[in-house]
Amino acid sequence: MHKLGAVALTPGERFARGKEYRKRVRRADHGEWKASKTRRDVVQMLLVSARGRLRDLMPIKMARMAASHFGFFRGAASIMAADLASIPHCGLEAQICGDAHVRNLGAYAAPDGHLVFDINDFDETVHGPFEWDLKRLSTSLILAGQQSGHEKKTCKDAVRLFIKSYCAAMLRFSEMTVLDLTKFQLHVKVGPVQAVLRKAERSTPEHNLERLTLRSGGKHKFKDERPLLAPVRSQVARQVIAALALYQQTLSPERQQFLSCYHPVDVAFKVVGTGSVGTRDYVVLCFGNGERDPLFLQVKEEAPSCYARYLSPSQAFINEGKRVAEGQRRMQAYSDPFLGWTSMGGRDYLVRQLSDHKATIDDSQMQGNGLTEYAKVCGEVLAKGHARSGDPMQLAGYCGAGNKLDDAMAEFADRYGEQTVRDFEALKKAIKTGKIRISTEVKG
Repeated sequence: MHKLGAVALTPGERFARGKEYRKRVRRADHGEWKASKTRRDVVQMLLVSARGRLRDLMPIKMARMAASHFGFFRGAASIMAADLASIPHCGLEAQICGDAHVRNLGAYAAPDGHLVFDINDFDETVHGPFEWDLKRLSTSLILAGQQSGHEKKTCKDAVRLFIKSYCAAMLRFSEMTVLDLTKFQLHVKVGPVQAVLRKAERSTPEHNLERLTLRSGGKHKFKDERPLLAPVRSQVARQVIAALALYQQTLSPERQQFLSCYHPVDVAFKVVGTGSVGTRDYVVLCFGNGERDPLFLQVKEEAPSCYARYLSPSQAFINEGKRVAEGQRRMQAYSDPFLGWTSMGGRDYLVRQLSDHKATIDDSQMQGNGLTEYAKVCGEVLAKGHARSGDPMQLAGYCGAGNKLDDAMAEFADRYGEQTVRDFEALKKAIKTGKIRISTEVKG
């Protein structure tokens, strides 16, 4: 909040200030991409990014990245972060997802139980240049679109629609009252999103109980599906449960009360995602009002954002789980009521519900008109997140109307998509020569 008596800029002045940022980077210049001569070897960057992770699991991550161009892209956020930091940005900032791509938007349950569609992955979130999210999501539309069978021209057109949608939505958000913006929720009726919502309806705690556990000796226990789901030693289980006490203090008082009604009965280690493989990730099975009332908590290790080294040191967080939770709350209108953080063994963790009505898009849903329909939704969703955490009037002023920004982002996405293909081939070569090992356990 501004100090009492401080002179506030009018909406028109803020819009004009946003246009001034075009002098730093013209909208048309966002189309430029060429790897610098000092760009590090991509395989070496992957090996460096693996430091601090569980070495036995890295072959799974590399296998998932080697499965497709888009699979590589999903696991290479740190590479793109370095590339984005090497080119000029206009200076306008907001809370960014950091790993904005088509699979990191999806459905989940709001606190009151209704399903919402929004950004749902925030491991790399940070306050930073807003166009970094636009460029990463644009490139993902190219790669995921091609993986779904579309021609490159169709994929570039989808990027243009994504950016047009983002700009139009940002202008709309800039004209809202602050309170209306904080409450704004997208109600999306297009086919791909409706398919995701239907899938999310089936992803219930009861479904997870059947999928992840078995009943042994009259009790529910996690299945042993190593290396993707594995029991933990009793000492580790006790450590995880003990860490939940600190986590509980990060919740609001009424949610602390609700959490106290559940008691933990088992703990397991779980491999998740692509970019997260190799981090320490635990799942805790709890029961509340009997065994028909399961709650699954995910205790997920969080390292510093891959963008952190390229931004102001003032953004350093005491706890990286807190960084993720707070970034998520800034960008989402509705967040998991059990979202919090803790620490354990000198490492930071995010805590949240595991797969509570969560679902995301797949290749089949992006076929036909699905890609372009989905691209428009991506624009609205990302604009909403940036508008909530930045100055929507300045962002709208910078984006403007016309085709300059959408043409530029389509060109960037095309060029960076080709860069990703080259990087993917470097990974495949490193696997062939034995420099990088892969596992056959690739299913997510």
